[in-house]
Amino acid sequence: MSESCKFKCYIWELPVRWCHWVNVLSIVILAITGFFIGNPVSFGSSASDFTMGWIRFVHFTAAYAFAISVLSRLLWSLIGNKYAGWKEFLPFITAAGREKMIRMLRYYMFFDKQVPETVGHNPLATTAYLALFVLYILMILTGFSLYAEHAPAGVMHKSLGFMYSLFSNQGMRLAHHMSMWMIFGFMVNHIYSAWLMDIKEHGSEISSMFSGYKFTVKKEK
Repeated sequence: MSESCKFKCYIWELPVRWCHWVNVLSIVILAITGFFIGNPVSFGSSASDFTMGWIRFVHFTAAYAFAISVLSRLLWSLIGNKYAGWKEFLPFITAAGREKMIRMLRYYMFFDKQVPETVGHNPLATTAYLALFVLYILMILTGFSLYAEHAPAGVMHKSLGFMYSLFSNQGMRLAHHMSMWMIFGFMVNHIYSAWLMDIKEHGSEISSMFSGYKFTVKKEK
C-alpha cells in the first residue's frame, strides 16, 4: 500500500459493494418466499387471487437477480483491484497466506490477544467466502434445475441436464434447502465477525461496505 493510503484506503470498489447488497437482499427475499413455496398456504379469498403464483414470481425474480450478482462478482474477481481478486480467496496456496491464516486462527482461538491487522479480507474470512460461493453455485444450479422442470424440452432444462444425472428431484430439493440453512449460519457468523473486527481493528469494517474505504494504522507490505 502506498504512503498516501497509510490511514485511509479505498478497498471495496463499487461493483463489489453492489454485489454484496444485492446478494443480501436477494437471499432474504429468496428465503422468505422459499418457505412459502415449500409449505404453500393460501392468503387469498379464492384460488383466482393467484397468491402463491405471485410468491413464486417474486422468488424467481430474486433468483435471477442473485444469479446475475454472483456471476458479476466472479467476473470482477478477474478484473477488479487486488482486494477483489480471485487470489484473495486462495490464501492457502502461498506460505505467506498460510502464515496469516495461522495467526488469525490463533486469535480466534484466544491464543493471541492482538488481532492481526489486514487491509482487505483476512485469510480465514476469504477461505470461508470460497466455501460460500460454492454454496451459492449449488443453490443457483439446483434452483434453476427445479424451475426448469416445468418445460422438459426447454433450453434451460437441456442446459442443466447434468444436474438431473447427479440429483433426483428430492435430492435437489434437499440440497437447495440445506444450502439455505448453511448460508444462514454463515450470515450469523459474518455479522458477528464484522462487528468484532470493527471494534478490534477500528478500521470501519462495517461502514466500508457502504463507502468503500477502510482505515489502517500501518502500511501493508
